[in-house]
Amino acid sequence: MIMKKLLLLFSVLASTVIYSQEMQEGFTYLETGKYAEAETFFQTVLKDYPDNKTARLCYGRAIGLNGKPEEANTLFTNLLADYPSDFEVKLNYGESLLWNSNFTKAKTYFKSLIDEDPKSFPALLSYANTLSNLKEYEDALVYVNKALEVLPGNPNALTSKKYMYLGYAYQKQQAQKYNEAESLLKENLTLFKNDKETLLNLANLYLIANRLDDAKATYDLLATEPNNKITALNGLALVSHLNGKEKEALELSKQAYNSLDTITDKSLVQPTTERHIQALIWNKKFKPADNLIANLVKTNTNENWILALRATLNIYKSDFKKSVTDYNQILVNDSTSFDGNLGKANALKALGFYNGAYTSAENTLKFYNNQKDASNFIKNLNTSFTPSYEGKASYTFDNGDNEAFAFNNNLEFPLSTKLKVLGSYNYRNTSNSVTDNKATSNDFSLGLAYQLLPNITFRGTAGIMAANANDTDYTQLLTDLSFNIKPFKLQTLDIGYKREIQSFNAELLDREIVQNNYYANYNLSTNFKLGWFTQYYYTSQNDDNTRNLLFTSLYYNILSKPSLKAGLNYQYITFKNQVPTVYFSPNKFNAVEVFVNLIKDEVITKPKEWFYELTAATGLQYIEDDSSQSTYRIQAKLGYKFSSRAAANIFGTRSNIASATAAGFTFTEIGIRFKWYLFDSPVFRK
Repeated sequence: MIMKKLLLLFSVLASTVIYSQEMQEGFTYLETGKYAEAETFFQTVLKDYPDNKTARLCYGRAIGLNGKPEEANTLFTNLLADYPSDFEVKLNYGESLLWNSNFTKAKTYFKSLIDEDPKSFPALLSYANTLSNLKEYEDALVYVNKALEVLPGNPNALTSKKYMYLGYAYQKQQAQKYNEAESLLKENLTLFKNDKETLLNLANLYLIANRLDDAKATYDLLATEPNNKITALNGLALVSHLNGKEKEALELSKQAYNSLDTITDKSLVQPTTERHIQALIWNKKFKPADNLIANLVKTNTNENWILALRATLNIYKSDFKKSVTDYNQILVNDSTSFDGNLGKANALKALGFYNGAYTSAENTLKFYNNQKDASNFIKNLNTSFTPSYEGKASYTFDNGDNEAFAFNNNLEFPLSTKLKVLGSYNYRNTSNSVTDNKATSNDFSLGLAYQLLPNITFRGTAGIMAANANDTDYTQLLTDLSFNIKPFKLQTLDIGYKREIQSFNAELLDREIVQNNYYANYNLSTNFKLGWFTQYYYTSQNDDNTRNLLFTSLYYNILSKPSLKAGLNYQYITFKNQVPTVYFSPNKFNAVEVFVNLIKDEVITKPKEWFYELTAATGLQYIEDDSSQSTYRIQAKLGYKFSSRAAANIFGTRSNIASATAAGFTFTEIGIRFKWYLFDSPVFRK
């Protein structure tokens, strides 16, 4: 009897050894990631040994890892029913939950396995990975550390730990907790020294937080490893662009692009080509960028990254309709595309389709929660439609002993993306210490602006002016009607009519001179930095005089950040009647000047930062047939943005150009301005 039992035991052991030897090939397939071969192998084994637990386990793992997670889960469910107390079966069943992304159930299940065996490395690591997938990174790190206590230095656990840190840092970054994200990434670097993925995530964090010097230092560190040189150069080119150093960005991108060869890692070819074309676009080298994109299109007609490059090029060239076409195709290919959604938002905004721009930006946030660029786009667009108040106080004087104090108040109240209500109240007190003339004026107007078409906006105001002068008191109708038109790309045209009262000094206010101005402003920009602005006024007055005024300016954009341009201005004025004792009214006036203009635009200035503008000009003026006279003009302002809702600046002007004042004297103005957005966002979007 005992002998029979021994023989039976020997037979079982022998069979187990035979099975093990026979299945070694399949084990190797699993260990080396050849899951299709493993699936075929263990499927064959199960035909001969359908109840073999090891073969069933391995077959389940093979199909689960070969893209059949639901079938694997069914197999392990059945296996668990046959071996309810087998811990290895339990572990594999739990892993099948992960393959099926059933993380909530897996969390509870693996926790029960840890309660059953607190020192089980697979249970601890699987539980940690489950928590990581649920984005519960803090607890995930606790349990991966417990797994590493069981098996110190285990490469799988260390890899999991690295990605937990990366995921946790990204979560903090999305919540705009940049310091916490930085700490996590730096801690990861202490564990995985100079790890490429961690350094790239850290550099990206610095870019988002606008810590450009830190981003540069991180890319420089990445570049110390020769294999990372191209990646680092791509990053450094972006840093230079964000610092406004476009030529440097192009040089760095060119180094990376020229480093590409037949042995370069294929994963580097696309981002390097992409960065080089972007750098060409940033430098307005549109022809070579267009040629590179055209070559890419020949071989990769419909790839999103190429379509995005072409769309970006057309954005810079102001071909916004072409950009929208490409962005639409990107979204057909991939509705979740970041470039497609946010790029389309920018193009639609430029075309005047503001509701569509909102929709596209909000779609971006649906797929990329709290994404900074999309959030800022909506914030900036909201600012355009948020009710605002602007107040200005100024003091003016000239060498004809005239002086004036003025207070201007303007209110804009958008009711939709198309309609806004306008209101203004202005007060002016003027006097002359020699003639003892004094006068005050108060004017009030109401109106609206309405977007008739995406490229045509009507603006109209009407009101009254009440004047109190030495010899007369009166009221007069004021109005300003205009159409702002964008007839073609890079062009704007304003056509309007404005009724106003000559109010520069007390004597003019006393004379009640009404001006009916018919005007047009035309501005032409180009893709090669030249610009041309022209203004024409025809004015008829109630004193039976008429005026023609032509002003034109040809300018060149030297820099974009800050804006620096220089150019040549020409002005021509003629009056039908000459009444020099009343106001400056030559039969013929010509002026030519050269100017330089430096601007840091208030609109793009961030809160807690300064903005400024300085214009300096000099030239010659010719009054009638008299000899030329030298002229100068200086205008300046300096302001501070207290928050996204409030800004203030001081300003000043000094000029001796005859047309600068009604009397043609040297003229000086100083003042202060304040702008305040009444709410955090548009009233129609609350």
